[in-house]
Amino acid sequence: MATTDRASTRDRLLDAAADLFYREGVSIGVETLCRTAGVSKRSMYQLFESKDDVLAASLERRAPGYAAQLTPAEPDAATPRERILDTFARAERLSAAPEYRGCPFLAALVELKDPGHPASVVARAAKDRLKDAFRDQAELGGARDPELLARQLMLVFDGASARAGAGIETLDGLTTATVTTLLDAAGVAQPVESDRGRTGVA
Repeated sequence: MATTDRASTRDRLLDAAADLFYREGVSIGVETLCRTAGVSKRSMYQLFESKDDVLAASLERRAPGYAAQLTPAEPDAATPRERILDTFARAERLSAAPEYRGCPFLAALVELKDPGHPASVVARAAKDRLKDAFRDQAELGGARDPELLARQLMLVFDGASARAGAGIETLDGLTTATVTTLLDAAGVAQPVESDRGRTGVA
């Protein structure tokens, strides 16, 4: 029973942390976090050494679900170019939600400003995985410089995320049009119908 209670307390803390940090920023205090989670500070410190570790754990737990939201349901049925464009189309749809505040990992990196912070390490790893995925698809799609294209795609993704999250920009079709131009310039051409679906997922 104690193990179950411990897991439940941890889950409540991480759920509350993910919601609060995303909506309010990383500066929220331990008291607010514990009150929202419905746990005592003593219980929190039995599970985590600090609020920083709670933030890092909440981002780590969020990463797989966030990545899944950006991944095609049937990636094998698409070409590398289509997979890249689909990621941006999905990001555009996510940005239309009223509660959207941008990419949670970018937000953490910008707010914390400390590359050695445990949450920064987790957030950077999540951003690196997305960049690596872009580079892999760029390679499969025949880009002249896959690494450069991946960096350009990350600039578009993060810039669009930040502007949409701040309510400055509406992304509807904007990033996909921009990325289409980048893909064309990089040599990632739309293959003929007979070539579609031949490449696997990276």
